[in-house]
Amino acid sequence: MELVTFWLTIAGGVCWAVCFWWMHRISTRQDSVLCELRDQAKRIERLSKAEHDLIKEVHPKVDEIQQGVTKVVETVEHGRS
Repeated sequence: MELVTFWLTIAGGVCWAVCFWWMHRISTRQDSVLCELRDQAKRIERLSKAEHDLIKEVHPKVDEIQQGVTKVVETVEHGRS
């Protein structure tokens, strides 16, 4: 009976070591994915800021363009009549 207890203790220790290694491996992978996501979020934020700045720069011209398009549409519609 003591021999069985000894081997079960050894098996339990080995299982503990394997589980510890496995959890460390999972944790390392999660850290890697989180770093990649953080970098991706920074890139997206930088691109969004650049896009926002471009839109801000173009925004005043949008009204002028819309008025020009409206005039062209009115002219074309009157020409058809």
